[in-house]
Amino acid sequence: MDYTENYHTHTFRCGHAGGTDREYIETAIAAGYKVLGFSDHTPMVFDTDHHSGFRMPLSQAEEYFTTLTDLKKEYRDDIEIRIGVEAEYYPATHEKYMAFMRQFPCEYMLLGQHFLLREEDGFYAMSPYRDPAMLKAYYQNILDGVRTGDFLYVAHPDLFNFIGKPKDYDKVIRAFLKEIKALGIPLEINRLGYSDRRIYPNRRFWQLAGEAGVDAVVGVDAHRPEHLTDFDAIRGCMAIAEENGLSVTQNLL
Repeated sequence: MDYTENYHTHTFRCGHAGGTDREYIETAIAAGYKVLGFSDHTPMVFDTDHHSGFRMPLSQAEEYFTTLTDLKKEYRDDIEIRIGVEAEYYPATHEKYMAFMRQFPCEYMLLGQHFLLREEDGFYAMSPYRDPAMLKAYYQNILDGVRTGDFLYVAHPDLFNFIGKPKDYDKVIRAFLKEIKALGIPLEINRLGYSDRRIYPNRRFWQLAGEAGVDAVVGVDAHRPEHLTDFDAIRGCMAIAEENGLSVTQNLL
């Protein structure tokens, strides 16, 4: 299967990615992509004066959408550009966040849950946790976000760093995957995690995903233009899907 569509692309605005918007687009064209979706870490609306250090500030949102809209028009004969964001689902402030986002031409949102319930509380999902209640709460948080209907797919759904008993992990993940299957939303096998040898892609998660028969998508999670040409890692992610009997979905929009 040729990999010609990626919906998980960041920009310099998040503060931990490099390259210009144009460089991402021209790299994608040269590499044979048909669709490039930008989904930088969205600005979030909080009830407190919390400052999020890994996403674009609210003040950059208008420039993000304006610049990418102009580039979308400029390159319309060469590649299809989609403009979205990667966002968390924080239930207490989600409606306020969505009201803010409606003023922009946002075509899609990826659900990339890095924290549990409230970012301000500091429950970072990649910190090690032994308590299965935390694991269950994290995946319930994702399910609640999916049920809003606001998200295209779940990015790196296997990011949670659970170091407790394997039987507890399997129980929570099986229940989560059953619900995801019923909801019909794809789960992402993440190229960045694969390349950087992070705790994800989690092989056990994807074994259970194969048993559940969920839909999968491969996301580059590009933080530099050259990540779009990391085809060895992309093929590695495709292989994880194939090994577990998962079909990889494209044409998401």
